[in-house]
Amino acid sequence: MQTCKIQWIGEQKFVAVSPSGHALTIDSDRTSNAAPGPMELLLMALGACTATDIVIILEKKRQKLESLEVVCSGERAPCPPAVWTKLDILFRLRGRLEPSGVQQAIALSEEKYCSVSATLKKTAELNWRYEILPPAD
Repeated sequence: MQTCKIQWIGEQKFVAVSPSGHALTIDSDRTSNAAPGPMELLLMALGACTATDIVIILEKKRQKLESLEVVCSGERAPCPPAVWTKLDILFRLRGRLEPSGVQQAIALSEEKYCSVSATLKKTAELNWRYEILPPAD
């Protein structure tokens, strides 16, 4: 079992320590906005999870990925609990990439590997799309 710890540091601010020992400040008060809020972290986790999958899968396919940016946008339910209800994931990839390889990598992340998207699918509609930019050289 993995365990994290959340320590209240005043107002609506907390320090979270991950199971691997990394600390992160969280600010649930969107007015003060001194650090990411919990739902923002969930959106960021989605981007990081699927980005990791894409990098690994394209590497295994011997695709020449130069850069990757994942932009995650979302809408939340109007009433508590204000869960994510609609999420849009845009992949901006640069390099010598085959569109079919990129499509397959995204599909594998969405359908098989990304545990964050698997969790969010329970409340949200996820829309995945991509843009392939030409190599920098």
